[in-house]
Amino acid sequence: MTAETLCVGTEILLGNIVNTNAAYLASQYAKLGITSYYQTVVGDNADRIKECVSMALSRSDLLVISGGLGPTQDDLTKEAVSELLGRKMDVDDTSAKRIKLYFDKRGKKMSKNNIRQAMIPEGARIIDNNNGLAPGVLIELNAKEAAKFGKNAKTAPMILMLPGPPEELTAMWESSVAGILQKYTGQVIYSAMVKICGRTESEVAELLDDLIQSGGEVTVAPYAKTGEVHLRVTASAEDEKSAKKLVKPVIKEIKNRLGNSVYTTDEDTTLEQAVVELLLANGLTVTTAESCTGGLIAGRLINVPGVSEIFKSGYITYSNKAKRKIIGVKRKSLEKYGAVSAQVVKEMAEGVAFFTKSDVAVAVSGIAGPDGGTPEKPVGLVYIAVNVCGQITIKDFHFSGNRAKVRNSAVASALILMRQCILEYYSKLTFGDNDNE
Repeated sequence: MTAETLCVGTEILLGNIVNTNAAYLASQYAKLGITSYYQTVVGDNADRIKECVSMALSRSDLLVISGGLGPTQDDLTKEAVSELLGRKMDVDDTSAKRIKLYFDKRGKKMSKNNIRQAMIPEGARIIDNNNGLAPGVLIELNAKEAAKFGKNAKTAPMILMLPGPPEELTAMWESSVAGILQKYTGQVIYSAMVKICGRTESEVAELLDDLIQSGGEVTVAPYAKTGEVHLRVTASAEDEKSAKKLVKPVIKEIKNRLGNSVYTTDEDTTLEQAVVELLLANGLTVTTAESCTGGLIAGRLINVPGVSEIFKSGYITYSNKAKRKIIGVKRKSLEKYGAVSAQVVKEMAEGVAFFTKSDVAVAVSGIAGPDGGTPEKPVGLVYIAVNVCGQITIKDFHFSGNRAKVRNSAVASALILMRQCILEYYSKLTFGDNDNE
């Protein structure tokens, strides 16, 4: 099955709102094993909507339209589709009652134009909206209608109209639409996420090229994130158990090739959560000392539930004076090497670990820009030091982009370096134990 997305709304064309619906729908098609080649945005104009619908129906099996189902005169989606297909519009009593009940519960009077949201094309299937007023609408084209778009009875396309507000669209999709469409695809789709850190997208793509390009029954699709690469591994089968069985060996092979770079296969686990879980598992306390990142590393860690057991302190030592007075950086080091240097982040990581008696300390200092750079120390230069039980690792990074991007890249790199240093520390301990046997 091939699907096409049509998002209706002049406000999207004008850039007044971000079109999150298109991105969400694309991700959901993938989960159902539905192919998608086109996304279109059209303004609130009946003729242009009909033109876009006609084009989509001529080349796709399923057209998903979001928006234009509201009560005002510029909400034209259902009317345009009905006119194009030659179907009448009638008030659906059940939908009308649901809309009226919505207002009654809130002690408000329903405006006359709200009844527009209960107007449904003849022969359409209604999908209840439990988070708003406008119901979803599913139309299966008959043979005569399909012929208008170069299709026959066997290849007759479908039109699915969904409300524009993202919270309504996503809730409706998850509660009803996904189940409806799964019956049409005739397959159960199982998808797993593999999250990788410490490797670039190009490096991952090269190492997994045969898996990504295989074109077999299991697909591996890479997605680049800040400091990370995510792989969605998907398979379709007659039932979920069979689909999982297909995915399992592929994930195992990915882990074999990428090793500790894989930090989770749980879609909901974040990088900071993986770091906190690693700290908790080894009973390690942590403290942060941040300059250019201004507390963002501490913020990411504190987002994780349960971190209070191991997070001791977070210092924002932005000025040289703060670095000296609060965490013990030497004046001579600042004068000789500058605040953005390997020597200073080393002393920052040593100082906070000493003063707070923490097992792990991470320190960051850099030039986020847009000003302040020199040929020797350009904008984007960031030094990160990680202290694990007295063993200190220092790395310099050269990030590109604006101030926000440099800072966010530094945060991701600091979390990745923390994880790597902790794993290496315990790997050395284990190796040492084996060596002594």
